[in-house]
Amino acid sequence: MHVTGLITALATLPGARDARDPQRAIKRGPSRVPREQVAATQRDRLYDGLVRTVAEHGYANASVSDICRASGVTRPAFYEHFESKQGAFLAAYRHGTDVLFAMLRNAFAASVAEGREVAGRETEGCEVEDREADGCGAGDLESGDCLRGWTRATRSVLAVLLDVLASVPAFATAAIVEIDAVGPEGRRARAERLRDFEAFFAVAPATPAGVDRDELVGSVVSGAYGTLYRYIADGRIAELPGLLPALVYFVVAPFAGPRAAARAAAEAAAGSGAGDHQRSVAPCVPAQAEAGVGAAGAKD
Repeated sequence: MHVTGLITALATLPGARDARDPQRAIKRGPSRVPREQVAATQRDRLYDGLVRTVAEHGYANASVSDICRASGVTRPAFYEHFESKQGAFLAAYRHGTDVLFAMLRNAFAASVAEGREVAGRETEGCEVEDREADGCGAGDLESGDCLRGWTRATRSVLAVLLDVLASVPAFATAAIVEIDAVGPEGRRARAERLRDFEAFFAVAPATPAGVDRDELVGSVVSGAYGTLYRYIADGRIAELPGLLPALVYFVVAPFAGPRAAARAAAEAAAGSGAGDHQRSVAPCVPAQAEAGVGAAGAKD
């Protein structure tokens, strides 16, 4: 089952909204808006304007003036929040990936809980040595639940990741591709973020003797990330959800074996093609995200 509807109160993913939507302008009038609220609104709009500007023009070609114009925020206001374009980009990157990882963690936790329940019904009494045939084993190191619990959770995480990136193309481009152009600080930020994926492998089956588990996890994460990079850099962001079966197989196989991975990939393919499949999207995308930068609005 594809886990959706998990995020109800998260901040919006940068780039999901038009920064210059008139509805987001600071209201002028006799009652003053608290300074903290003004600052928060400006920062959110700068995140959106920056991500869309960088996605459209590239990090190297995006100037502070371009970002301010896209955000509907003045240059002095920009420098009240950030010291530089690089600082603004890294802040938007960390904020956006925090939102994304909150969605991924929720999807993983919900699917693990469901998988334990299903595994208890479907595989009661199966033997550990039957893991390749039946999908059972030490897939959940904490509770001994069936391997299918971990493969389901992995499938859910990948489905949410692909769907959310596809739903906000500007963020996908800025966070996956343009982060390279930021230089050493950008690469460090990306490496720190990629290490957060390791938590999703904590309950995966043990690796064979002589195989460095940390290196295996790092290689799997890097390989999956490389595939995302290739599709996004080639302008194929809308095709990302279609990668689900292949990525599920790629991630699951080194830990669960080819047969369990093939079954998980087949389930992913069947689920993604089901008529009742509901895509996961970033908060505010259905109602407010449009392609490109929207019409001009008032500057703060």
